[in-house]
Amino acid sequence: MGNKNKNSNTLQSKASKKPLCKHTEDALDQYFTTMNGDRPGDLYDLVISEVERPLFKAVMDYTQGNQSQAAGILGLNRGTLRKKLRTYSLLR
Repeated sequence: MGNKNKNSNTLQSKASKKPLCKHTEDALDQYFTTMNGDRPGDLYDLVISEVERPLFKAVMDYTQGNQSQAAGILGLNRGTLRKKLRTYSLLR
């Protein structure tokens, strides 16, 4: 059947065994702490862009630039993937 952890929907850091969502919570807590009571704007777009770029880069590196494989791994169609790669200047 394969390695269950490999197909898990919860991404974990191998070193800490901490789920990616916990890393995200910690980073957001730190971000709000540094805001000193100010209210951030466009936080959703900021977080998405901070997560998407390294995600797309890692998957493209993993697939050695194969966009069809990368789109399959990400669950996107190739057109959407190409648009995102252009957005983040990751097209090879």
